[in-house]
Amino acid sequence: MKLKWGAVLCCLKVLLMFGTAVSEPLQEIDANEKCPVCGMFVAKYDQWLTQIVNENETPLVFDGVKDMMAYYFNYALYGGDAELTQAEIWVRNYYTLDYINGRTAFYVVGSDVLGPMGDELIPFSTLQEAENFKKDHQGTTILRFDEISAAQIMEMKKKHMMKMKKKKVMKQAN
Repeated sequence: MKLKWGAVLCCLKVLLMFGTAVSEPLQEIDANEKCPVCGMFVAKYDQWLTQIVNENETPLVFDGVKDMMAYYFNYALYGGDAELTQAEIWVRNYYTLDYINGRTAFYVVGSDVLGPMGDELIPFSTLQEAENFKKDHQGTTILRFDEISAAQIMEMKKKHMMKMKKKKVMKQAN
């Protein structure tokens, strides 16, 4: 009997230590919430929403994985003051729109599907979903969270800025 209660107490201790560490992503996004990277209102891009939830801080909401990762890699540039290595990362599965753990997701890069800010990393729960999407949408690569680099994100953002600059020049020429 003592052994049984010892096991129960041990399980409760583990649950208290780890069970409360994971929070849930915000389900209701304020219409005035802005992406801390690009400044766009995020609520109108529901299918692209991503979130970073750091301990004891207000969740940060982004209009896509690309901007979330830009913040993750260079949080001080965007006004953040806390290391994010332990933060919870929430992304939306492209097919189901369910929030999934961004650290365990599979991301398709280089597809013909564009997010609110152009080229985007498209998240999936499973490798099979990512492979199917990659095939159907001419994706180039499937990455895991820890394979995404700051250099890749900066290159994607640079490409978007070049397109925007070109559009502006074309508009001025007309």
